[in-house]
Amino acid sequence: MTMQNNILHPGERFDDLNRNGYSIIQNPQKFCFGMDAVLLSGFCEVKEKERVLDLGTGTGIIPILLEAKTKGKEFIGLEIQEESADMARRSVSYNHLEERVSIVTGDIKEASKIFGGSSFDVITTNPPYMIGQHGLKNASEAKTIARHEVLCTLDDIMRESAKLLKPKGRFYMVHRPFRLAEIMVTMKKYNIEPKRMQLVYPFVDKEPNMVLIEGLRDGNPRMTVEKPLIVYKEQNIYTDEIISIYGY
Repeated sequence: MTMQNNILHPGERFDDLNRNGYSIIQNPQKFCFGMDAVLLSGFCEVKEKERVLDLGTGTGIIPILLEAKTKGKEFIGLEIQEESADMARRSVSYNHLEERVSIVTGDIKEASKIFGGSSFDVITTNPPYMIGQHGLKNASEAKTIARHEVLCTLDDIMRESAKLLKPKGRFYMVHRPFRLAEIMVTMKKYNIEPKRMQLVYPFVDKEPNMVLIEGLRDGNPRMTVEKPLIVYKEQNIYTDEIISIYGY
């Protein structure tokens, strides 16, 4: 417990990731990862020796989960908020992942300048879902920045991803279905061809509330729509698919 107490800052806690014995540091008063990040880590395919960049990594949940689940060579998280980036670095250190996972503080809008063009095999992102300033009270709060397009837009993400990906590199994103038309148009604008999509439903009889998308830089037109992913079979009871993705 002494090491845990030394690494945690006030208000923070360790959460078990159910993978490889890994834990992640989070502060519930700031922002905690949600199911969307976990589902993206299950949807994403990373092959042996591939280099992966997570845009807007927050507390580093996606790079850490992908390191646990795949045989990728290197995982980098880019995060603009220094407090979140610091938390992510401490999680990387706590799990002894420094040789494969690194966290960089920086702006998504400058990502291709930070890392160089055509430098990644895979890009992942769990971006802000809400458009612009709608409903905002404080644009500097961590939760606001994570949920609203205050510091970067969908266009910024696609533009930089197109520059960062190697030819035929893969792009993975989780988003909201209400923006699906805009997502597809923006992907096509930057020659990231939509290749695979899966809608996520909270219950079998409810509307989908998440969409998982795979794109291919300079890919040929043809998209596969996978079978729906249902989260709960009844109230508070996960389906077998969700249990498998979480690693319970």
